[in-house]
Amino acid sequence: MASLKFSILFESKNPTFTVSSSQLLGQCSISAFTSGYVHITGVYLINSFSNLNVIRVSRADPGVSAESGSNDAGIESLVLEKDLGFGRKFRRGRRNVWKRFRDVKRVSKDVYLKSTGRNDSDSSKEPQSEPIFADEESISGVGIDDIEALCTERCNAILKNLERSNDDSKALKFFEWMRRKGKLKQNVTAYNLALRVVGRAQDWDLAEKMILEMTNESGCELNFQVFNTLIYSCSKQGYVGLGAKWFRIMLENGVRPNEATFGMLMSLCQKSWNVKEGEFTFSQMRNFGVRCQSAYSSMMTIYTRLGLHHKAEEIISFLREDEVVLNMENWLVLINAYCQQGKLEEAELVLVSMQEAGFSPNIIVYNMLITGYGKVSKMEDAHRLFHNLRAIQIGPDEATYRSMIEGWGRADNYKEAQWYYKELKREGFQPNSSNMYTMINLQAKNGDEEGAITTLDDMILMGCQYSSMLGILLQAYERFERFDKVSLVVKGSFYEHVLCDQTSCSILVMAYVKYSLVDDAVKILQEKKWKDQGFEDNLYHLLICSCKDLGHFENAIKLYNHMPKSDEELNLHIVCTMIDIYSVMNLFTEAENIYLNLKSCGTALDLITFSVVVRMYIKAGNLKGACSVLETIDKQKNIVPDIYLIRDMLRVYQKCGMLDNLRDLYYKLLKSEITWDQEMYNCVINCCARALPIDELSRVFDEMIDRGFDPNTITFNVVLDVYGKSKLFKKARKVLWMAKKRGLVDVISYNTLIAAYGKSKYLGNMSATAKHMQFDGFSVSLEAYNSMLDAYGKEGEMEKFRSVLRSLRESGCASNRYTYNIMINIYGEKGWIEEVAGVLMELKESGIGPDLCSYNTLIKAYGIAGMVEEAVGLVKEMRENGIEPDTRTYNTVITALQRNDMFFEAVKWSLWMKQMGLSPNVCE
Repeated sequence: MASLKFSILFESKNPTFTVSSSQLLGQCSISAFTSGYVHITGVYLINSFSNLNVIRVSRADPGVSAESGSNDAGIESLVLEKDLGFGRKFRRGRRNVWKRFRDVKRVSKDVYLKSTGRNDSDSSKEPQSEPIFADEESISGVGIDDIEALCTERCNAILKNLERSNDDSKALKFFEWMRRKGKLKQNVTAYNLALRVVGRAQDWDLAEKMILEMTNESGCELNFQVFNTLIYSCSKQGYVGLGAKWFRIMLENGVRPNEATFGMLMSLCQKSWNVKEGEFTFSQMRNFGVRCQSAYSSMMTIYTRLGLHHKAEEIISFLREDEVVLNMENWLVLINAYCQQGKLEEAELVLVSMQEAGFSPNIIVYNMLITGYGKVSKMEDAHRLFHNLRAIQIGPDEATYRSMIEGWGRADNYKEAQWYYKELKREGFQPNSSNMYTMINLQAKNGDEEGAITTLDDMILMGCQYSSMLGILLQAYERFERFDKVSLVVKGSFYEHVLCDQTSCSILVMAYVKYSLVDDAVKILQEKKWKDQGFEDNLYHLLICSCKDLGHFENAIKLYNHMPKSDEELNLHIVCTMIDIYSVMNLFTEAENIYLNLKSCGTALDLITFSVVVRMYIKAGNLKGACSVLETIDKQKNIVPDIYLIRDMLRVYQKCGMLDNLRDLYYKLLKSEITWDQEMYNCVINCCARALPIDELSRVFDEMIDRGFDPNTITFNVVLDVYGKSKLFKKARKVLWMAKKRGLVDVISYNTLIAAYGKSKYLGNMSATAKHMQFDGFSVSLEAYNSMLDAYGKEGEMEKFRSVLRSLRESGCASNRYTYNIMINIYGEKGWIEEVAGVLMELKESGIGPDLCSYNTLIKAYGIAGMVEEAVGLVKEMRENGIEPDTRTYNTVITALQRNDMFFEAVKWSLWMKQMGLSPNVCE
């Protein structure tokens, strides 16, 4: 604001008494008045007017009369009240001084009440910082045309007061009024004040419009103050992107940034660790030749923080190159940069240079060096610096002791770390969480359980959370494989907390179970003082599952047996897990007992429980028990089997040969909303192959292929078998080709097709398939040889029969009982009893020995050869070898007797069979 002159006229009882402004400029007290004074822009105005009638205060620029100053104040008030409507609001809550001093037209914001002596308390009650505006009555003589005469400087002063009052809406409203009245032409000051308001309100679009308006309409020349105002607002709010945006607009408009610009921008980049913007700003600073000390520090700090130490050293070289006079902050950042890199010798050289430059070292510098030496485990040097502190009369602070503790801990020196830890507490300082973590680890490693208890007590005094403390303790003893000593540390108030707090209790017992300390876990669970049945059940379930995952099944059983017995329903989750555990251990009786106990208690079982029980019975090989559970499921309409249980049901029915059940389940599955996956298709095809019509099975297989699912090898072989037995060889060959394309063909695939061709008497295709089998890299298997022997023998092609038999023996494959039975059957049909005897001899010498089928085949061969006595004698031999004859055996004997005209003996055998409850078949 312009300098002001004051002409003050006091009218007292003595009208001749006057005081001029020159008498007040010295700020001296006037003895003619009895009390305080008013301070008006460096001028003290006496504030005791008991004997005065009229006071006039005028203010004007040099060369302006008192009368004109009074008129200017009236215009200002009129603008605020009539044009903007501010008058009433500004006067709210304020004492009306105009009632006492009618002749005072206006007192500006630069007027503050100040008093001395006995009226000090009275004056302090007056507002000290708000401007006092006149009302309409006091400026009734000012015409509306005079508003236009309000000078630009005075408008700026009003705008400044409004901006400082933080009333943004009024400030912007007055700024708009200035625009309408043409007060913004080349008025950079007004724009700068308005931008402060806009920046505070974060209306960045309006700020950009104002800057365009400044250059395009108001003819203002942009300067760094305009942009610094906006960058300062961004800096306060932490807006890195916006700050960078205004900086670039600043550069685009050709405005030269000053030191403050770069200081704010670099500080903003440091707060957000934005290395990209920091590098750009720093390079611009050097290009402009600006030397901002804090900018160098910020750039170094950013690089050091991000581990870009080679770039931090580049900034150090720039400091020397740019001949920057370092301040204390620069020296500290330099030392820290070297310390973070582990270059402690360079850091100490910087310390020497700092002292030579006239800066005294402080505790911060020494703490940096001590921390740096600690990080590289050079604790002798850290120890040297620590003791040097006494020599230079600097006392170690809390951070010093903490750094020494961390350093000795990193060096794995428990004795020294413990000494500094005790010194830290003796000096009245508090260790931080890192110190305590270090001490707990050292104590766990060195077997100092008593020390660990002391450290835990310190953590309790510091207000650390018990769960956090417990986590640190368990982690330390786990790291050094001394977990069995945890129970010696967790005692006293800490143990009481564990018993009372569910979270801490859970953490500790889980850790005990993990390391097979089940007895300790059980002890805590039995002594716990919290009661929450649901939480306790979940905890036991979690512990048992943990034992199961770790393979500690005996521990799981121990936990289960120590569970508190509740009168309420058993927890099905725990029960299912235990059934599964007993099944893995092959303790099927115990697993079944749990299931039977559930049934006897009347507990309603859910889908998961039924599924676990079914799998238990399947694993035990008790298909009857599995079927019983499936019947129970079928009776309970509220149980809807999921895809996993359905697959188990299919497997059980398939193993039991329950084709009707398979068929019914399949058609129910088609009507259900279950989405079939690849495993489901494979399971249905493999299990339902014999239960479904060939067309339906073919449809399912084709649908599986169309949906992009891959059949497995078993599925391909099952479909091959079904197509082969149905003589659908064209489809069978297509399936074999598909399997070969996917690399899923195996020996069984070829065996299946060879057997199908043989039984259908397609001997040429059978032989060709055997050759393809060899061509594809598979050796002809014993099963394939057996199928070809049977087919050639039954068709009477004995030359090919002998050729296959010769190939079998040359291949090195050992004949099995099925091979010998085929040979006996073929030779017997031909009546070649000598060959039959030779095969029988070979069969016995091989160690395999004849089975029921072998004896039945031999009896048939002897009957064809007319050797009835030998045939009947085989029945006795069978019994002697522990093989019980079946119906086929007796019918074969009867047929042999009939073939040799021994009808009476045949009738005797038939009657004997009827007495035994067997059905004779005399037509065989």
